[in-house]
This record gives sequence, structure tokens and C-alpha cells, in this order.
Amino acid sequence: FGGDNTGLLMNERFAKGKRVREGDGNSDLILDILEPTTQTCPFIFASPHSGRRYPGSFLAMSRLDRHALRQSEDGYVDLLYEAAPRFGAPLIRALFPRAYVDVNRARDEIDPAMFVDIHPSSVDANSNRVRAGLGVIPRLVADGHEIYGGKLRQREAKKRLAACYDPYHAALQRLIEQTRDKFGCAVIIDCHSMPSLGGAPFRHGDRPIDFVLGDRYGASCTGSLTALVEQVLAKAGYVVSRNSPYAGGFVAATYGRPQSGVHVLQIEINRALYLDEKRLTRTKGFGPLRDMITALVEEMTGVSPLSLRPAQAAE
Repeated sequence: FGGDNTGLLMNERFAKGKRVREGDGNSDLILDILEPTTQTCPFIFASPHSGRRYPGSFLAMSRLDRHALRQSEDGYVDLLYEAAPRFGAPLIRALFPRAYVDVNRARDEIDPAMFVDIHPSSVDANSNRVRAGLGVIPRLVADGHEIYGGKLRQREAKKRLAACYDPYHAALQRLIEQTRDKFGCAVIIDCHSMPSLGGAPFRHGDRPIDFVLGDRYGASCTGSLTALVEQVLAKAGYVVSRNSPYAGGFVAATYGRPQSGVHVLQIEINRALYLDEKRLTRTKGFGPLRDMITALVEEMTGVSPLSLRPAQAAE
């Protein structure tokens, strides 16, 4: 994979890195897991859409250049949350780009019209996300441009799912299981960003939305945690919305089971706070925002696991 090799700035006293590679371990990097020396809280921070390593084969088959493909990235979100291991929480980040494989989708959310040899009956062709061109193998980038000039073959989808999608979810599941075994619960903070247009105010004259907290209307995360995050952000002067326009995607819907002690809170950050959306470069707002996110991480990871464990049935 080529592209931006920007890494996380981590203090070796607080974190250790684990890198997952495709195939036999001697080929391309797929994801990073930065784990604290000792996990001291039930939180797991996940950045599924900030990958910026573009396979040469993908660039060759795309009708778009690399800059256009990068419009789908949650640009540098992984770096905003880089302090998580300092507070005893692992951070998992996909290194492959969202335009290549989107791990916040179901594995079968595939548009058969993109392929010469996939039958509609074998995939979830009626998914709203597939219809929008944003399935697990996206047809469009975020600004609506077609990625490919021709049709793909089924083997291409199989290769990407085996190389990227499956390792990411296997690693996330492992982190959930080991965290729940240790603390009796697990909390995934699913870290995303949204285009500035996505933060348009609901009413004319209001300030733009800075953060959207998605807990699927309470179905994927306990309301007390969502309320805490909302309170911290609002106190810092940010405009916060719950579940609108983003209530939580596949990860929240699939893993978020508060009754079983697994919570998922999706956090969307307005890119205008830290990113030049045309040039895809960090602005002077990046540093202050990262400091604020670090303070938020510290606040979240201080929550007692007792308040996040599932209620025990009476004897």
C-alpha cells in the first residue's frame, strides 16, 4: 500500500503497537492496534474510516485520482484520538481507505450491478447504503463521483473482504471479548468525522453542529454515557446533536448490546473544526481540537465499569 505514512505519536511508557498484515505477515499493513501497557478501563476506541494507505492496484483500476478518492476519508480522526492508550484504552485503526473497503457495513452489502459475476440473490442488494452507492465495496466516493470506469469481478470483492474486512472485525471482536472478560463490560467509541455540510444547523440562524453522538436512540449505548459526553462537549462550547443526522452505523447496530454489557457510541466530528476539506490538510484548529478530544477521552475512561455492566437478574 502506498500513500501517507503519518503514524501515531505514542509514548512507549503508555502504549504498545500491534500491526496486522495481509496474508502471511510479509505483505501489506492492514490495521494498527495500539494497546496500553495495562488496560485499565473498559473502553475501546476505533477509527474505521481514517485509513490513507491506497493499494496501487486500486488506484490503477479507479477512474479517480488519489485526492478525489480521499474525499471519503474521515481525515486524521485516528490522530485526534491518539492519546487513548495513555488512559488505559486500546485504539484500533484501519490503515486501508474507506473507498476500498468500508468496515462500517455488513459483509454482504454489495451492489451486484458493480460486478460482472455477482447475482443479486447472493448479496443484500436492497440495502439503503448499497442503493446510495456506499456499500462495503463502495461505488461512489463521498462527493458522489463514480470510483470505477468499468465493472469488477467477484474475486476482487472476495480478496478485499478477506484481506481487510475480516481482519478488522476479528480484531475488534477480540478486543471486545478480552475487555468484557476483564471488566464485565466493553464500550466501543466509534470515531468518525462528517462533512461540514452534514453539520448544517437544523434551523436558520443557529450555529452549525460540531458533534453528533449516535447511540441508535439508546439501543446501542447506555444513555448515561451519551449524556456525559454531551455534557463535556457542551461545556467546552460545542454544539452537540444526538442521533441526527447520524444515529450510528453497522458497528453500532451489530455490536451495541447494552443488556449484554457491550456499548457502542458513535461520535461524528464536523471536519470544519480541523480540516481544509478541499486540500485535505489539517488546519490550525487541529491541535486545540485534539487537546479537547484528549480531555474527553480522559473523562470517558474515568467512568466506573460498575455503571456499564448489565443489570443482574434477581434470584
